[in-house]
Amino acid sequence: MTENVKATPLHDRVIIKPAPSTEKTPGGIIIPDTAKEKPQHGIVLAAGPGKKDEPTTVKIGDEVLYGRYAGTEFQYEGQQLLIMRESDILAIL
Repeated sequence: MTENVKATPLHDRVIIKPAPSTEKTPGGIIIPDTAKEKPQHGIVLAAGPGKKDEPTTVKIGDEVLYGRYAGTEFQYEGQQLLIMRESDILAIL
């Protein structure tokens, strides 16, 4: 389910693999790439140790919900990933 990521985020940062965006609507209409919405949930692949007074709450393998424009996208070992602060995560699903 989760892949091994050799990168370790610092402090309260979390690396997330976003869920794939949907290709079709429930009615069967195919959505073009330009109209697809960014996914708002994904799986935690790595988590930093947390801040000095606050340890990290999320764990590797947790499915989380985050804001639409939260985090920074980056490419790592051929995967499109997100890195964000733990405070940008809205809920653990």
